[in-house]
Amino acid sequence: MNIVVCVKQIPDPEAPQSFDASNNLSRSGKLLLDKADEYGVEMALQLVDKAGGGEVTVVSMGSATDVAGLRNALAMGAAKAVIVSDESLRGSDALSTAKVLAAVIRRAPFDLVLAATESSDGYTGTTPVQLAELLGLPSITFAKAVAIEDSTVKVSRQTEAGYDEVSSSLPALVTVTAGVVEPRYASFKGIMAAKSKPVEILSVTDLGLDGQVGAAGARETITAIQAAESRQAGEKYVDEGDGAQKVVAFLESIKVL
Repeated sequence: MNIVVCVKQIPDPEAPQSFDASNNLSRSGKLLLDKADEYGVEMALQLVDKAGGGEVTVVSMGSATDVAGLRNALAMGAAKAVIVSDESLRGSDALSTAKVLAAVIRRAPFDLVLAATESSDGYTGTTPVQLAELLGLPSITFAKAVAIEDSTVKVSRQTEAGYDEVSSSLPALVTVTAGVVEPRYASFKGIMAAKSKPVEILSVTDLGLDGQVGAAGARETITAIQAAESRQAGEKYVDEGDGAQKVVAFLESIKVL
């Protein structure tokens, strides 16, 4: 069972964020493995263990100056990592990202592709299904449980009303939700082993995607960024025996009653 997990290294979400002149998020500081991706890595490791063999490969796109986030996935137990790092990728939209990841994944046989439902710094939620389309794979989204039986993946797919039981033949792409499993902490042994595990760095040219990705190939651009309006203070009333009437009057004014 060979599983590919799409992961992303993101700036520390607890640190102040900044943007460059092209409205791209600055990634000059320390980069971390997106917490949303830890669930996919853990799910992949458990599936490989249950299968009795195989390996987990993590695939990413971004700066290779700092690969601490990828090393974290390797310390958890992934066998190797591949990152596409190229200055020409700046300004890539979700579809360009999917094209890059698809080009990497096609390079080696795989049984299953796992991804988070969306990244914590982009929140488009579109890249995984675009990736599935480019790879010609069936996709199952919002998985809260994943199991492999023979050549079939069975998924409990989270919905607003509960969950659906969905199955698909392999290979396939599945997006997992937070809580699908509990990600393990990297052990000291795992951290030391991660230092010697391979991290392959590729360029856009290596993938034959020159001129097709990055700002040159983007179909959407960010034209402006502005801070969200701060929440205004609510109105306060002192209950002098007429509190209930004021509540009713307020609900009527906003047409709730």
